[in-house]
Amino acid sequence: MRGVGSVPGQEDSVVTKTFMEKRETVTPSWYVVDGDGQIVGRFAVKLANVLMGKHKPTYTPHVDCGDYVVVLNADKVRFSGQPLAHESHPYFTQKMLRKEYDHYTGYPSGRKVATAADLLERKPEMILQEAVRRMLPKNKLGRQMLRKLKLYAGTEHPHQAQQPVELPEHLR
Repeated sequence: MRGVGSVPGQEDSVVTKTFMEKRETVTPSWYVVDGDGQIVGRFAVKLANVLMGKHKPTYTPHVDCGDYVVVLNADKVRFSGQPLAHESHPYFTQKMLRKEYDHYTGYPSGRKVATAADLLERKPEMILQEAVRRMLPKNKLGRQMLRKLKLYAGTEHPHQAQQPVELPEHLR
C-alpha cells in the first residue's frame, strides 16, 4: 500500500486521515471571563473563537464544537477613542457617541437607530452580543453558537452548577 508522499519500493508508509468531530462526541467546557475594561471588538473576536471551537485541535467547521462562555461585567466594556467624563460609565469614550446600532421594525420607514451610549443605558449586554453575533457564521450553526454566550451586567451569574473555570491566559 502506498501512502501520500511515500517512496516507491517502501512498503511501510504512514497514511494520515483528517479528524472530523461528530456532534455526539463533543463535550463543551464552561469558561467565565471578566469584561471589565476590555475593548469591544478585540474582546468579541476572542469570545467568537471560543464559541466556534477554533481554539481546539479538533475544530470542525460544520459541527458546533465550541465551549460555553459566561461574561461578567458586560456593561463595563469600552470602545477605543478619546476618553470622556461620564457619571455612570468609567470607560466612556467619544466613539460611544458616534457608533450607531440599527434595527428594522418590519414596517415602512421602520428603521430605528440608537447610539452605543443609548444602548449602554437601556441594554448594556446588547453591545457585546451584537459584536460577537456579527463574527459568527450567519446560519443555524451560528445561532446555536450564540446561545452558548451568557452575558451578565454584574459580577454574579446563575451558572455555578456548571462549575465554570477561568478562561485560560492564551485565549484572553
